[in-house]
Amino acid sequence: MFVVDDDPAVIRALAKLVELIGLRVESYLSADEFLEAYYQAGPGCLVLDVRMPGMSGLELQKKMAQTGINLPIIIITGHGDVRMAVQAMKAGAVEFLEKPFRAQELCESIQKAVRLDSENRQRRQRRKSAECRIAELTDAERTVMNMVVAGKTNKMIAEELGLSVRAIEDRRARMMKKLRVQSRAQLSELAMAAESE
Repeated sequence: MFVVDDDPAVIRALAKLVELIGLRVESYLSADEFLEAYYQAGPGCLVLDVRMPGMSGLELQKKMAQTGINLPIIIITGHGDVRMAVQAMKAGAVEFLEKPFRAQELCESIQKAVRLDSENRQRRQRRKSAECRIAELTDAERTVMNMVVAGKTNKMIAEELGLSVRAIEDRRARMMKKLRVQSRAQLSELAMAAESE
């Protein structure tokens, strides 16, 4: 996990606390330093101060969204107000904590954020896998897939497309084989995974 705060004492205290819950910490004194060094690691989160010289925490949060860095953010600040909290939460922060906060509260927020990041990564991986499998289909097979997912029978699909039931059965069999699914339920699950955010 990552910590960005311009106060070295706060960074040391946060690092000690986070290491107690078994997570490795990388710390940065500025938003720019974090952006230069950031790499896609395993599940984690970012504990981010709001007020820093140069780019503020809220500006970093915005920059991360623009550049596709999908990391849950916990905002910490000694100068918070309702407007700032609302702005941070609307921009996707998972938590907004005012200093001084309880250590237990921060630890729980970090654990929740890391779990969320793990779930999001798994969902993105499922979506990518589903999209790759669906991309292997021909347009005709994709049409049949969409109609099957919509609950239509082979006979209904054949009538709608002006084809024989046998032709639809063949397309459906090829489509199911390419997608490596055995049932309409699995097909629907795959289609939903491909469309998930």
